[in-house]
Amino acid sequence: MLSYLAELEHLFGPLRLFRYITFRGLLAAGTAMAIGLWLGPYLIRSLQRLSFRQSLRTEAEVGDLAGLHSKKKDTPTMGGLLILASVTVSTLLWAKPNVWVLVALFVFLSLGLLGFADDFLKVSRRNSKGVSGRKKLLWQALTAAVALTVLLLHPESAGKARELWVPFVKDAVMTATPLWCLFPFFLLVLVGSSNAINLTDGVDGLAIGCTITVALVYAIMAYASGNVIIADYLFISYVPGTGELSIVCGALVGAGLAFLWFNAHPAEVFMGDTGSLALGGIVGVVAFMVHQPLTLVIVGGIFVMEAVSVILQVLSVRTRGKRIFRMAPIHHHFELKGWFETKVVIRFWILSLVFAIIGLGTLRLR
Repeated sequence: MLSYLAELEHLFGPLRLFRYITFRGLLAAGTAMAIGLWLGPYLIRSLQRLSFRQSLRTEAEVGDLAGLHSKKKDTPTMGGLLILASVTVSTLLWAKPNVWVLVALFVFLSLGLLGFADDFLKVSRRNSKGVSGRKKLLWQALTAAVALTVLLLHPESAGKARELWVPFVKDAVMTATPLWCLFPFFLLVLVGSSNAINLTDGVDGLAIGCTITVALVYAIMAYASGNVIIADYLFISYVPGTGELSIVCGALVGAGLAFLWFNAHPAEVFMGDTGSLALGGIVGVVAFMVHQPLTLVIVGGIFVMEAVSVILQVLSVRTRGKRIFRMAPIHHHFELKGWFETKVVIRFWILSLVFAIIGLGTLRLR
């Protein structure tokens, strides 16, 4: 919205700065952070007043971990509402509303709504069971179908939405991916990223801290993808208009920093599924739209580690009757080995930064 102030540069020269994505991206990050820091205390008090507290699993379910996390029982959940509000408002203020931005916001809010429903059922029932896995998958599939349909039908995106790019290859491996292949792939990206971040959200500050590094990388990738000179130099896909997704990612960084202010150990609020599903959705759809979905496996290495640890644990128990880890996701394994929660978080942040740098490096290795 405020990007149109650049049209008034003949009245006031410095308004031309609003033409630049980098400038608006910084403003989006600052705006989202300011909104989050201002709204946070009000939201936390409201959640406490409504008794929207996190439903923790019992000792019978998680053993010694229940004792380690016993002090978290009165911490309110649904803090993801803070992220939803900050990112949405900031994006609408600073990004030019093209199809890429609107689809990203649609997926973000749609999966945020799913997460909110899941959290609400948990707090109202006072247990850890919310929306069933089947209903979650159905909603995620419907969201993916609507988003992909818009991308395929809109003239601004139709020509690029069906391209498939992979890391280390300087040309698209498929320029017209068939729909029967494209939709399952898009759904896999959305479901995989949203569920992986959901699994990572188990200790204070872990999920949001790793999401910030991923958002920073995709802000750079979106800018590069939307700039014909940079895209040509790096041999990556040039997708006109996706530079505006840098604004979305900038807002995500700012909102993430604000949320981390309240979610740092000891957390004053948890994001809940409201935040984790929405974050995974927006990261996944941005990665897909800038033709870097497979790079997300590298950039989001922490999320992959968490998801793979759960898969391996389940397979091992079902086939061998034995556990590989003391508990999955893997951050709980290290907690049960005696690592302090803050040590787990900081070490995983370090790894997340390393994965982010490696992911950026793939842009030049073609």
